[in-house]
Amino acid sequence: MQATAAASFRDLCRQHGLAVTHQRAVIYESLMSFSGHPSPEEVFERVRKHIPSISLATVYKTLHTFIESGLLRELSVHHGSLRIDTGRHPHHHAVCTQCKSVFDLEESALQPAKLVGKVPKGFRVERMSVELHGLCRDCAKSKSRNPIQ
Repeated sequence: MQATAAASFRDLCRQHGLAVTHQRAVIYESLMSFSGHPSPEEVFERVRKHIPSISLATVYKTLHTFIESGLLRELSVHHGSLRIDTGRHPHHHAVCTQCKSVFDLEESALQPAKLVGKVPKGFRVERMSVELHGLCRDCAKSKSRNPIQ
């Protein structure tokens, strides 16, 4: 981990009340090297190159610690498996219904979402996000080549 990235990670851990460990630093660095929304298994494969003895359970536990502390966010749970959102700025998502790829949409791509109805009694809204569901470019091309699917 580069010196500035390591210092940034230490600052984030301090802000979120987490101890800095070598394993957490490697897992965080691996997460940040992804361009998309990785699964724990994808993170595990990347981390294993740096820490061969690490277990998938340790990666899961660390990811859940990052999520519970607010350091990272979990994507909506209905995508089939845990997916990590490393974006620290407010944004929305486009989800491919076929391959389950997830793409970031800048908050400015949509008009601001506005809650106009009542929420269940006692429910406290912490943040709002919008998901667009459809076919990514590759799946749309594949579907047009093979229309009977």
